Amino acid sequence: MPRTPLPDSLRFAFGTLTVLPVRVTRWDRDAARGGMLCAPAAGLVVGLGAAAAGVLLLVLGAGPLTAAVASAAVPAVLTRGLHLDGLADTADGLGSGKPAEDALRIMKQSDIGPFGVITLLFVLLGQVAALAQAYGGSWARGACAAVVSALAARLALTLAARAGVPPARPEGLGAAVAGVVPVRGALLMAALVLGVAAGTGALSGTYGPVRGALAVIAACAAAELLLRHCVRRFGGVTGDVFGGLAETAATTALVVLSLG
Repeated sequence: MPRTPLPDSLRFAFGTLTVLPVRVTRWDRDAARGGMLCAPAAGLVVGLGAAAAGVLLLVLGAGPLTAAVASAAVPAVLTRGLHLDGLADTADGLGSGKPAEDALRIMKQSDIGPFGVITLLFVLLGQVAALAQAYGGSWARGACAAVVSALAARLALTLAARAGVPPARPEGLGAAVAGVVPVRGALLMAALVLGVAAGTGALSGTYGPVRGALAVIAACAAAELLLRHCVRRFGGVTGDVFGGLAETAATTALVVLSLG
């Protein structure tokens, strides 16, 4: 199996999953494999940015709710809203109840339908509410929630790009990354992210490591359920589905981290 140099893998991950000024120099299956394996690294950077924004506002005297809004906004800004847009399009496709071909055509349209609007509303409200609960506990707990949820969101993408998951279309980002990650590599990355989440959670208290690990597990489980449903409905994955998986995982992780 050809190996992609780490810089090319990181370029692919950051160039496709963030708006950071990184130029993707390779757009082939090998680069996609390395890039999707490095997706959690992009999530770590996004999560640290979200945590920094929330903590800074707390230091300046803002309340937990304001800090939560900032921490929820940073990932949207750093991804140019692509994951949220993918979530909305996926909701419209699933909610249409139409056959796969028609549902995929609905997802490609530039407008957002009622299912997408409702889904975005409740997901963003859930993220802000969970972050506010976490920041209300302590600045460390809120910061950890921002970092762990971003890690879990990108790990969901790595797992969704594993071998055996087909693309729904022959073109687009979904086709470029579908099935590129070996199952063993995906599982190893999952174990690494679990360790990082547990270590990050340790900063927020005695039960932080357990809470962090459980958040990642729950996030991946929720994303897996959505992935399987999308594969059944659409015949595979698309770029929009990947965005929906990321937001689903992030929201699930935040809800778990806000409990207790």
